[in-house]
Amino acid sequence: MATAANKIGLAEVRSLPPNSELFDGGKGAVAGFGIRRQRGEGVSYIVLFRNAEGRNRRLTIGRHGAPWTPETARAKAKTILAEAAGGADPAAAKREAREAPTVKELCERYLTAAAAGRLPTRRGGAKKASTLAADKSRIDAHVLPLLGNRKARSITTADLEAFMHDVADGKTHRREKLEKKRAFRNVRGSMGAASRTIGMLGAIFAYGVKVGICTENPARGVLRPADGKRERRLSDDEYALFHAGLEKGARLIPAKKDGGPDKAAIWPHAVAAARFLALTGWRSGEAIGLRWKEVDLARRTARLGDTKTGASIRPLSREACDVLTAQKAATGGEAEALVFPPSRGETTMTGFKKFMARIVKLGGLPPDVTAHVLRHSFASVAADLDMTEITIAALIGHRGRSVTSRYVHSADAVLLAAADKVAAEIARRMQPEKQNGAEVVQLHAATA
Repeated sequence: MATAANKIGLAEVRSLPPNSELFDGGKGAVAGFGIRRQRGEGVSYIVLFRNAEGRNRRLTIGRHGAPWTPETARAKAKTILAEAAGGADPAAAKREAREAPTVKELCERYLTAAAAGRLPTRRGGAKKASTLAADKSRIDAHVLPLLGNRKARSITTADLEAFMHDVADGKTHRREKLEKKRAFRNVRGSMGAASRTIGMLGAIFAYGVKVGICTENPARGVLRPADGKRERRLSDDEYALFHAGLEKGARLIPAKKDGGPDKAAIWPHAVAAARFLALTGWRSGEAIGLRWKEVDLARRTARLGDTKTGASIRPLSREACDVLTAQKAATGGEAEALVFPPSRGETTMTGFKKFMARIVKLGGLPPDVTAHVLRHSFASVAADLDMTEITIAALIGHRGRSVTSRYVHSADAVLLAAADKVAAEIARRMQPEKQNGAEVVQLHAATA
């Protein structure tokens, strides 16, 4: 082990030959501190020490050049030697930091654990596939491009606040080619997307703390603004326009056009599903995933085994039962079959959102009218009729108000009456020309 006659300085650094090492010597030298040069021009500062187990360790402090000079590197070597004397192993700590999982790796482990059911929700169940798909989409769209290569434990609250504003400002905006032919996805940034992504990262970093990847959850200190959702409801006139859109959509029967499908057509079961949503206030996923085995038309009850808030029993109004009766006649009503089947395949109706948008457009409504607006409007009409929050929650399956008893098989008379009252009022608003079951005919004055 070559030792310099004096403390290592710039002259020794510049004159060090390839494939050689030189250690501090002379007055003021630090034992174990040295420099090393391999084949290239670069010179690195190193330090040798013994760990608590008495094993020799070598640690590279850094490469010559800002911020490392002979003096700054020597000072760092003193700190490392002091830590080693106290029982620490700086070399092992550096290796551990170098090999620590990145944000990308943390996200992958989180999704794997969630998919395996190892991360129970507040209800005690596993995350739904739709929730996992939404999480993965946000990770791919926003988290990986901006934070993916960072070490998970190095992320701070300030980093996540900067990330949130970057997403809100559209820094992740891009157009992506999907695997499906001619399929693209437009990634758009907004404060709503940023806020929801931070909420998801809070769960991911909490998992990181649980498994020892992170020492703390940096998302806890991030102040999130409201996500921009508007609790919009339909006015009486808009209900009438929505009904007009349903009627027009029902007349656009899917058919082959010039050898191909008519793109202007609307799948009739999508029209029925939209009407059903307006009359029940259900979530769209609950309706398009509904199977006949979950429906009891005689008791006017739907028993949903797996909703966003767990098992749920829903009362069915007479108006909603009319829609289901027509669907049963159209589909055959086999127990395992979907009540609102898709146009192709065996899965649920993946294109419902687009069909809903067409119905809205046909009715002359603004594009912000969605299935969620129908749900909020149903709850608002119920509130207009002076129904209690508990009753409204039971009608629409709101969080914490679902009936989960394995011994309950039908909705009670009170809830059925409430469902009838709300649905009848919505039907009246959708068809104001019909009063008390009779259609109002507009009479014209006789001409002279």
